[in-house]
Amino acid sequence: MQPGPLLPYSRHAIDEDDIAAVTAVLRGDWLTTGPAVRAFEETLERLCAVPHAVSCSNGTAALHLTSLALGLGPDHTVIVPAITFAATANAPRLTGAEVCFADCDPENGLMRPEQFEEAIARVRHNGRNPAAVFPVDLAGQCGDIETIADIARRENIAVVEDSCHAIGAEYLRRDGTWAAIGSCADSDITVFSFHPVKTIAAGEGGAAVTRDAELARKLARFRNHGVNRETAQTQANPWYYEMVELGLNYRLSDINCALARSQLGKLDRFVAERRRLAALYDIQLTALAPVLRPIKRSVHCRPAWHLYSVLIDFDATPHTRGQLMHALEARGIRTQVHYIPVHRHPYYRERYGETSLPGAEAYYRQTLSLPLYVGMTDSDVERVVAALTDLLGIQSLKRGLAT
Repeated sequence: MQPGPLLPYSRHAIDEDDIAAVTAVLRGDWLTTGPAVRAFEETLERLCAVPHAVSCSNGTAALHLTSLALGLGPDHTVIVPAITFAATANAPRLTGAEVCFADCDPENGLMRPEQFEEAIARVRHNGRNPAAVFPVDLAGQCGDIETIADIARRENIAVVEDSCHAIGAEYLRRDGTWAAIGSCADSDITVFSFHPVKTIAAGEGGAAVTRDAELARKLARFRNHGVNRETAQTQANPWYYEMVELGLNYRLSDINCALARSQLGKLDRFVAERRRLAALYDIQLTALAPVLRPIKRSVHCRPAWHLYSVLIDFDATPHTRGQLMHALEARGIRTQVHYIPVHRHPYYRERYGETSLPGAEAYYRQTLSLPLYVGMTDSDVERVVAALTDLLGIQSLKRGLAT
């Protein structure tokens, strides 16, 4: 079979107005630390209905800045779901904190409240107290954030929502209202990523949003070398500043912010199109059940799909996952796995030993992310489904079961 045009698992969608926004910055007076940065942050504040947004160089930087702003260090332990990108755990480790990995739902990779409580018990069994939890909104949907936050408040644990996948999503609160991801209704800080494969692209970029003014000041200061320019001497001596903490250069340029702000204006359209494509996949993949099925939908969430992930029973197929991915690539269909459980990585195995997290392991064994992005057509979805049907031997398998 001849491969069609390449379908990546995700990609950005850039329009002429995005290009015009970036061009305007390039023709202006500021390329960094200029007005486009604050304009982007203000747009994000309005979108999330929060008073403070601090942009930074990427989502990992946002997680690191958050860990610094919370004062996490060697005396602290942070609970992180095992199904996430390594950066969620690496950020608190970079401040010296230890990490305890929580198990996840085998059907969608999200940390459930009872799995959070089990991780708290493990931390305390080891003679430590958890200082923070970083729940992850995987693939564009969240779990039961409100219950997780209730547990965290009871245990005096800070809540940092890793929403790098989920800008534009909403979650249902017990009072029947819907809260935007990023509203910080049940978290201290929420972090976003604007990498090109995410719903909103900045080239590279990230942000942390919060309702806490002091946390926002710390985030901004750590982003800029730990420098304080609001001193008694600065008014008389405009060059004067003091480095009051050990910070970093995690600033985001006006170029990136101009692109991200332009993209934020299309967020509703982008989210709606991703939902439409995901719904089309859901319908067309029903014929492949039970060998292949979409991940379980969270009852707590209106998702903003960053990824379209499925679960495949590879014991019932003629291919391993690696073989299937290579075969799809040969047909111009690129897939990915999100994610290798973080506790499996050599660094964390060597630090913490083997950890039994059966839900995370079960999810990892089965998951595969199919192409999903603005710009895909219905026929592209049909092409992916047809290739999976053929390569997994679904029709022949069903015929065999019927005889």
